[in-house]
Amino acid sequence: MMTWAVLISIAALLTLLITGWVRPSIAFVSLAGAYLLFGLVDTATLLRQYSNPALATLMLLLLVSLALERTPLLDWLSQRLLRGRPSTATARLMGTSAVLSAFLNNTAVVAAFLGAISRQKRIAPSRLLIPLSYASILGGMTTLVGTSTNLVVNSLALSSAGFELGMFQFSLVGIPVALLTFVVLLWRARSLPHHMPEEAVDKLSYFLAADLQPGSELIDRSIEANGLRSLDGLYLLEIERQGRLISPVGPEEILQADDTLVFTGEVGKVQALQRFPGLKLFGHQADALLATNLVEVVIAHESELAGRTLQEVDFRSMFNAGVVGIRRGDKRLEGQLGQIPLRTGDCLLMAVGSDFRQHRNLDRNFHLLSGSLTRPRLRPVASGLTLAGFACVIGMAALELMPLFHGLLLLMAGLLIGKVLSAAELRRCFPFELWVIIGSALAIAQGLESSGAAGLLAQGMQELFNGHGVYAAFIGCYFLSLLLTETVTNNAAAALAFPVAWATAQAFGAEPMPFIMAVAYGASACFLIPYGYQTHLMVYSAGRYRVGDFLRVGLPVSLTYSAAVLLITPLVFPF
Repeated sequence: MMTWAVLISIAALLTLLITGWVRPSIAFVSLAGAYLLFGLVDTATLLRQYSNPALATLMLLLLVSLALERTPLLDWLSQRLLRGRPSTATARLMGTSAVLSAFLNNTAVVAAFLGAISRQKRIAPSRLLIPLSYASILGGMTTLVGTSTNLVVNSLALSSAGFELGMFQFSLVGIPVALLTFVVLLWRARSLPHHMPEEAVDKLSYFLAADLQPGSELIDRSIEANGLRSLDGLYLLEIERQGRLISPVGPEEILQADDTLVFTGEVGKVQALQRFPGLKLFGHQADALLATNLVEVVIAHESELAGRTLQEVDFRSMFNAGVVGIRRGDKRLEGQLGQIPLRTGDCLLMAVGSDFRQHRNLDRNFHLLSGSLTRPRLRPVASGLTLAGFACVIGMAALELMPLFHGLLLLMAGLLIGKVLSAAELRRCFPFELWVIIGSALAIAQGLESSGAAGLLAQGMQELFNGHGVYAAFIGCYFLSLLLTETVTNNAAAALAFPVAWATAQAFGAEPMPFIMAVAYGASACFLIPYGYQTHLMVYSAGRYRVGDFLRVGLPVSLTYSAAVLLITPLVFPF
């Protein structure tokens, strides 16, 4: 009875993740808590999952990446990759992003190139961004530290089998798979749409300007007293006064003669302004001045804005900025912007105040596409030492001279002592939600095994492939991981598929390694839709893509990738 109850709970978890009714962290920790209450895992086992050495290594790696992202290396590369013919530039971008993603967080790699690609006007960004995202995945799955998925699989292997995977154990299959898939990706990139960046005049179509005429009764009264804060579908974004912008506008701001009031929102509802005497519509547009404080960003995967509206978070106070437009994929969202639930990957066009760049929560919430905002960079000496230290840690881990966790811990200490990172920055950027999800997922995997649910699923796999051999079961485990990663997150897919693959290998009396690799490569095979992987969401709105664009490129890429994995893995890791 308990076995079936666990299977039903897993089905409910998948439903919640696919529909997005609750945040993944809440869904995972709730189910892990339920398993604790019903005795499927005990307290010591549950706590052990959250302190799993491989999970701790992943957290350290992500925190060290904060320093690596601030080195000038990625900026320097982004300025030099897009030269030459478009096809050559695309190949160069893909190769570079893949190599970097093998050792750096692929989200950081895509974020670093995203702004440079979006700002340049020589090659349509829509021709480059999907190849960038896919290449970062292909590079990431070639090493232990290239993607969090591999580290999650490493955590599960350590928890279930008592052994860890090597730094370059994934490379034996990953590199030839990546090279074969690259050829198809480069070919299919030619079919992507040709969307050039929006010009300033297009961005200004979000605005509606009105001049305040001398003698108007609105003069010398505050915004709130004039009733300009409660308009139907519009809100007052900023004021142009004598060649300067007041942005954002507070309710206590006193209006003066010849002010130009700039509104945004549902600009079609212009009639809402006709009831204000002395307010002349379609007057001075202040185009040049407006364009100086526009910043376009993409909502980051770790952002606290996802699933919430601008009104809920009090966006103006939080960032000293006003949102003048929201784009999701290739569509501009219409209606009252303050009441639209935001999603990861949405593009926001913002008019920012003078101190916008001083806010410390920008990196956590946004990836910059365009604007004058610049992120702080390390000085050359600090940058060189940081990169050398990281290379040393990776090298010693690969040669088994020092465990990766020990090396990253020492590097973190050096970064703190050298003031490259601060304790406050680590607290602010700690990936708490990812830690909760993976720790809970490891506990759920333990519950699957202890309840017999994983064994029951493995028995089903054995009966399904009875007469077809262990190779057919291996293919089944791979496609189970692939199906999960296309519908939920890659880390969740790995955590849910691993117990089934492990039990299946035991049921067939086979070596577990090819089944472990099937889960790792299958959970990284997210190529069909933009919603399953965070780098896809980063480029989705920035490239003004449709879901069909991902399918058009992703289907042949996914087929090539899968065929290569299924053919090469058993040759490298025999059953």
